[in-house]
Amino acid sequence: MATNLGPFPTIDGAGTGRRTFLKTMGLGAVGLAGIPLLTACTGGSAPAAGSTATSLSFGSGSSDDVPKAAYKAVTDAFTKKSGITVATNVVPHNDFQNKIATYLQGSPDDAFTWFSGYRMQYYAAQGQLAPIDDVWEKIGGNFSPAMKKASTGPDGKMYFVPNYNYPWGFFYRKSLWAEKGYEVPTTFDALTTLAAKMKSDGLVPIEFADKDGWPAMGTFDYINMRLNGYQFHMDLTAHKESWDQPKVAAIFDTWKALLPFQNPAALGMTWQDAAISLGAKKSGMYLLGSFVTQQFTDPAVLADIDFFPFPEIAVEGQDAVEAPIDGLLLSKKGGTNQGARDFMAFMGSAEGQDAYAAVDPSNIATVKGADTSKFSPLNKKCADVIANAKSISQFFDRDALPAMATNVMIPALQGFVKDGTIDIKNLEAQAKALYAAQ
Repeated sequence: MATNLGPFPTIDGAGTGRRTFLKTMGLGAVGLAGIPLLTACTGGSAPAAGSTATSLSFGSGSSDDVPKAAYKAVTDAFTKKSGITVATNVVPHNDFQNKIATYLQGSPDDAFTWFSGYRMQYYAAQGQLAPIDDVWEKIGGNFSPAMKKASTGPDGKMYFVPNYNYPWGFFYRKSLWAEKGYEVPTTFDALTTLAAKMKSDGLVPIEFADKDGWPAMGTFDYINMRLNGYQFHMDLTAHKESWDQPKVAAIFDTWKALLPFQNPAALGMTWQDAAISLGAKKSGMYLLGSFVTQQFTDPAVLADIDFFPFPEIAVEGQDAVEAPIDGLLLSKKGGTNQGARDFMAFMGSAEGQDAYAAVDPSNIATVKGADTSKFSPLNKKCADVIANAKSISQFFDRDALPAMATNVMIPALQGFVKDGTIDIKNLEAQAKALYAAQ
């Protein structure tokens, strides 16, 4: 999720300790004694809004080398332009995401990296974020209506500044496919036929890694949307649809056709491990977000990467695309710091996003007027897929209740990947309890 993958990984380890914590986090309780907090770089009171601010603190979960350097380019450019210094607090990606509740309830940084969708709306509803309607008065013209909608809280106020988004699809090495004579599949039957051919050629057909728990959600979402449609995905994540029904059972029944072709070592691998395998031509294709290209530091390998959308199955063809949006939020504390608001506005400008994209070209800038002159063919293809999509989902763990995504779906999907079994009645029982508690 690279960092800023969008998905919401689980804490390392297993057992009820992890699940109890995540359930607590998902339900927004404050009984979190003993769990280490993320520590902001600066303490004390920030300048009052409207005052002359000279500094701000920035919390970042972008701990991988490429996005870490990209955000440094942004903060450097902002400081050069404004004279306002930025103290950046970089926290390991999974730690940042898993401990966000304690972070916001403690002493958070002024601005911090996060996601759009329900993941943002959830904490906005709890009053832990500062609204930024004044910032959007300055930057609103830079974004599409869809981006504005994704940045709006449940109270109708603006909270989020989108930086980039990225499509999920099947990535592969063009030279390997040319050598083997493989052709891009547009139907699910063609996908499984291709996977069988790859297996006979000695490859891992579908690279797959789920040690962190969230990557499998991408496969679930795509099969769901291809079988049942985008609206069903949204209704299921909102629990307007029951988990205990044939439509959900069909998702897993369809997925079973792919299990023999996915990497059998998936539960012990991170997405970065799987990317290395793809780059080394040990696997045929890999369903992940375009951030996967951050791992290909050899220009020749990067130029050899292409992708195709998840094939159609039953409904809506390939109209729906998973393209999570990453960006910045302002903590409640940070809302009193005018410098932090200025930083948010900079991130919502072409100048700010171009500074980021110059270092991390794996993602697609969200502002109108961003520099596309240096787009690679792969960048252009990613941008076109997003632009032409009729529906864009935000990934399961951004569209669903946090506790449902992290506490229920991660262990359920890891169990399914391990042995092909799933208990949808149990999923429904847990969903009913969790959503009823909101």
